[in-house]
Amino acid sequence: MARLSREDRQIALGRLQAGQSQSAIARHFHVSQSTISRLWFRFQATGSVADLPRAGRPRVTTAAHDRFIRLRHLRNRFLSASSSVQALPGPHRLSDQTMRNRLHEAGLRARRPHRGAVLTRRHRQNRVQWGNQHLRWTVRNHWRHVWFSDESYFLLQRHDGRRRVYRRVNERYAPNCVDEAPVHGGGGVMVWGAINTAGRSTLVHVQGRITAQRYVEEILRPHALPLLADQDAIFQQDNARPHTARLTTQFLTDHHVQVLPWPSMSPDMNPIEHLWDELDRRVRRREEAPANHRDLLQALQEEWDTIPQQDIRHLIQSMPRRCRAVVAAQGSHTPY
Repeated sequence: MARLSREDRQIALGRLQAGQSQSAIARHFHVSQSTISRLWFRFQATGSVADLPRAGRPRVTTAAHDRFIRLRHLRNRFLSASSSVQALPGPHRLSDQTMRNRLHEAGLRARRPHRGAVLTRRHRQNRVQWGNQHLRWTVRNHWRHVWFSDESYFLLQRHDGRRRVYRRVNERYAPNCVDEAPVHGGGGVMVWGAINTAGRSTLVHVQGRITAQRYVEEILRPHALPLLADQDAIFQQDNARPHTARLTTQFLTDHHVQVLPWPSMSPDMNPIEHLWDELDRRVRRREEAPANHRDLLQALQEEWDTIPQQDIRHLIQSMPRRCRAVVAAQGSHTPY
């Protein structure tokens, strides 16, 4: 149960008596609705919101300590519990676990942070502007004509820290319990692909460093142009240097390709990013893991062809929600 100070309890009680809902009060104090409900029940039963007498070990932190801990971690979410123990003012005998307990009472728990692109003020402004420009776009009239494209790099062996091994005591270094990993994941392969509500491109293997010349001759001319034969087709690409080079833009202009303007640092706006994740999961779920780069490329191409088109259609249908989300977030990171 999250702990409210005596002052906060009195304020919450006043709001309850004024007719404010328990859910609104809970959101204001960043506690659960059950906490406010129990507070109201206690007041109705005892006429007071003070703590009831209880047995057990005395609480080692005061209300001021609890408020200091909560505010300190709300201002900097990446602080550790041990650093707050050392920063706590006044004499105290507080352990790291007690500090974590106080944070839990305040509704703060350690979680794996979301990894997002670095967004400057201009990036956020451009993202909001782009979202506003496409708020009225619908799947039926607009997004179904867009071909979303991107490159992605797949590692031969990926170690994200989530893999677990079942072992007995003292088997940490047993050969069958060690996850052997080559340096830098053993290398990988880069591929290019494009998706649309009606279909997808072939998965193209991109060898070596991609330049504007190679991008035009090895990807756009043989693979992208056939997909864009429809006069209503729109081509989407990010702002990587080969995509925005003069050679590339001139080639697209000469072939009358309509290009969708794209805000920088916005992978969360591109539905194909979710497809790359699904493609990687499908390859990792194979009973026989790829042993070399050739096996990895073959597995990627096979799984790419077997992804249901309905899944791709669902991803593209999320574009109106993505536009609303980036506008609501004022250009910051979105759940996508």
